[in-house]
Amino acid sequence: MSKVALIIVDLQEDFCPPNGSLAVSGGREIVPITNRLLASPIFDVKVATKDWHPADHISFAKNHPAPNNRPFESFAKVVNPHNPAESYDTRLWPVHCVQDTPGAALVPELDIAKIDRVIEKGQDKRVEMYSAFWDPFVNPRVAQSELRGYLKENEVGKVYVVGLAMDYCVKATAEDAAKEGLTTFVIADATRAVDPGEGWRNAKAEMESKGIKFVGVEDIQM
Repeated sequence: MSKVALIIVDLQEDFCPPNGSLAVSGGREIVPITNRLLASPIFDVKVATKDWHPADHISFAKNHPAPNNRPFESFAKVVNPHNPAESYDTRLWPVHCVQDTPGAALVPELDIAKIDRVIEKGQDKRVEMYSAFWDPFVNPRVAQSELRGYLKENEVGKVYVVGLAMDYCVKATAEDAAKEGLTTFVIADATRAVDPGEGWRNAKAEMESKGIKFVGVEDIQM
């Protein structure tokens, strides 16, 4: 019988008010719900992910020349270092979640003692890694975390995804989980979006088009 996993995406200080450099509005509000989920016996495996960037990461606006170095506004083309024919455009961000800094820490209110594994992502400075599984490149992949192997090793067949931010890392992680053949849910109460309006609506529609289901915490038998 396949197991059920809870994946808590990037619930880190830099993504949470009041002091996060890339704070998502309402980001801290999801911690009590997430702790309720961590206490639930329905989850066999509980994983938290962390952005864990080097200071010279390609997604940081400050690492690009002016005038195309404005956080939130500027974009940069990222080219596969192993295949110049493959590229994508990425939004540029303020410096966030730099390795071994306070902003990269999981928020202290989170019941970390109930988490089975913390998985770091985004360490390769050359590529963005919204997904907790791997970077966006496919031919070939450049970076990958241990998440896929850990879920397979634990015979996980169903995942529930929560965390930050819904329209970026939660979305990419849920989509890659579905691509891996996992039955995938996003718990809407336990995530927040960078853009809570159109960004949320578009991200939800895109995920649902890929077979990902949205549920509320009240829908889960805890």
